[in-house]
Amino acid sequence: MRALASIARELELGSALKIGKGEEVTGGRDKNSILADAFEALVGAIYLDHGFDVSAEIILRLMKSAIEEAVTRGAGLDGKTALQEIVAASGWSPPEYKVSESGPDHDKDFVAYAIVNGITYPQGHGKSKREAEQVAARIAFEALSNK
Repeated sequence: MRALASIARELELGSALKIGKGEEVTGGRDKNSILADAFEALVGAIYLDHGFDVSAEIILRLMKSAIEEAVTRGAGLDGKTALQEIVAASGWSPPEYKVSESGPDHDKDFVAYAIVNGITYPQGHGKSKREAEQVAARIAFEALSNK
């Protein structure tokens, strides 16, 4: 989602969106989920107007840097998968996550802690439970990788 939102930001799609007053007030034009959805809609429109070959060419051009980064980072792109792999290789029990949330329903903030082998690692923050867990997992993975 973040990769698509990043591309949407580069294209300044947020400024072209029609959003409700609530989203406008809470920064909806810069929310990852809304920007990623807008980029997906743009891709769909390009496909419907120009077909597969043209849309594939445009998508590959727009996503080139995100694809290259994903290939370079491999499993490291997904913090939870990377953490799971290092934990399994060490023979430990699977990681656990402790998650809390705060804020109004329309603008939640999540905090997650990864717990590995009885050790609680520093918190990860995100706008969704999944995002906070990914950040927490990445922090734990990096700490374990540097041991």
